[in-house]
Amino acid sequence: MKVIGFITEYNPFHLGHKYHLDKAMSLTQADYSLAIMSGSFVQRGEPSFIDKWTKARMAVDNGIDLVLELPFIFSTQSAELFAYGGIKLMDSLNIVDSLAFGSEIGEIFPLEKVAKILSEEPYFYRERLKHYLSEGYSFSVSRSNALEDYLKQYNLQDDFSYKNILNKSNNILGIEYLKALIRINSSINPVAIKRIGSEYNDTSISNDFASATAIRHSILNNGLESVNTLVPDKTYDNLKEYLNKYHKFNLLENYNQILLYLLRTKDKKELGKLLDMETGLENRILKESFKNNNIKEIIDKIITKRYPRTRIQRLLIHLISDLDKLSFKQLFETYPSYARVLGANKNGLVLLKKIKEKSNLPIITKFADHKKYNDISFIRTIEYEKKATELYFLGLNHPNALTNMDYYNSPYIK
Repeated sequence: MKVIGFITEYNPFHLGHKYHLDKAMSLTQADYSLAIMSGSFVQRGEPSFIDKWTKARMAVDNGIDLVLELPFIFSTQSAELFAYGGIKLMDSLNIVDSLAFGSEIGEIFPLEKVAKILSEEPYFYRERLKHYLSEGYSFSVSRSNALEDYLKQYNLQDDFSYKNILNKSNNILGIEYLKALIRINSSINPVAIKRIGSEYNDTSISNDFASATAIRHSILNNGLESVNTLVPDKTYDNLKEYLNKYHKFNLLENYNQILLYLLRTKDKKELGKLLDMETGLENRILKESFKNNNIKEIIDKIITKRYPRTRIQRLLIHLISDLDKLSFKQLFETYPSYARVLGANKNGLVLLKKIKEKSNLPIITKFADHKKYNDISFIRTIEYEKKATELYFLGLNHPNALTNMDYYNSPYIK
């Protein structure tokens, strides 16, 4: 019984995801597949385009055997924490043999080389990182420059361009997966699948393998029909069903008034408690929030080469969910406290049985069952999840009150 795992967002599931799944199953000769998927909010600091149950149904309909939820406290974090949250949960299941992830380079050696250096953080590398950060560069650029300096200093260069490697979104995330595997001394074997088609952040559609960003962009600007050939049939059917049910897709702009209210009523000290808030950044955020009524334009004014857009957006999601540094630190230390099922097929039910045999983690299939557990970390993590779901559906501004959806929606079983 060979199991391959994926850490995903499927926002939405597209042809590139299908290719990645099929390729990974073939390369590893896996019998079963398992995805740990972000739910109501995603890593780039935005609400999911579609709700988590629709995403899970898409995944199962397109071949994933079991979908588990990546808890909200990790789904809207930096690449490092997002990756750690996924890997730690996956490893704790005690059934996964391989991890497959997409990368622009598609080769494991250079990614593992970088991950090892970043995990060990040699003195020279740390000093160069501090230097570039002090020059006002973003963390990602500072890290890339420091790594290049380190490789040159110790004559560790080879045929790969590591600066280019660290300039690609999927490579960066892949390195973070590898770092997390090293950090927890996991026996899961990593497999890099070369990404094909559009770049991760590409909004244009130039081939059949359009990015999720381009697909969302096309749906918003040209209608759902414009992506009919860019996603699997099952995905298109689920998107149509979602739109018929909720009438709109979710966007950060849907939280404009909520965010304006919070930014204009919170003081500097309160903002300073937010996870990933850096001293001085709260002043910049407060200043701009009083100059404009449009959250997108406020973000445009805040971002710099040191503070990229996704970081600011994640801070705003932490603001509306009240996720502060202290709370995250406490929950991080006891993570994971459960595994929650969002979708499964017959093979997925076999995997669930194996998890129950091999792992001590509580398995949540019916959301109300969480009330049976008295563990504080479990309860607090679930409370953040429930809050995230309430916020997600609030953003849709539906004429009906879409509340307590965690209780009303069951996992999709195919």
